[in-house]
Amino acid sequence: MTPIDLSRRGLLRLSGLALAAGIAGCTTTPRMAGTPSDGEDETASVLPLVNQLRAKNGLPPLAVDPAASTAALFQAKRMASAGKMAHLMGMTDSFGARVKASGVRLPAAENIASGQQSVDAVVTAWINSPHHLENMLGRYGGLGVAVAHNTSSRNLPYWAMVLSS
Repeated sequence: MTPIDLSRRGLLRLSGLALAAGIAGCTTTPRMAGTPSDGEDETASVLPLVNQLRAKNGLPPLAVDPAASTAALFQAKRMASAGKMAHLMGMTDSFGARVKASGVRLPAAENIASGQQSVDAVVTAWINSPHHLENMLGRYGGLGVAVAHNTSSRNLPYWAMVLSS
């Protein structure tokens, strides 16, 4: 091989390493701090409603999970800040990485909603949605629920519920 070929090979290797490092940097665990928006922990208000639903279905009650509450608050604030309701924000977002960063025990599930003006309204919306209802009746032991508002869009509420093992 000529020195030019080695030089090209070296540049290709370096380019490949730089690309791999860039991709790895995009898939790191998200930071929990620094998300703008005010939010409120609504776990204490939602827990009796969810436990009443579970009791009607012969299931054990859930307990407040501080880690799930932290994860729910983070997600509600994130949605409010973005002005959109979505489980995932961006191509490299990961529900598993996000809840693990809060210390949530896996397996876990998440219910989200937007626009409901009260705890009763959001719980009713989740009950009326088969997949969200399935989550609330799942094999979980912990619960965290939060709401955050987007002041730039008529103070629209964004809700997040995280169920943990």
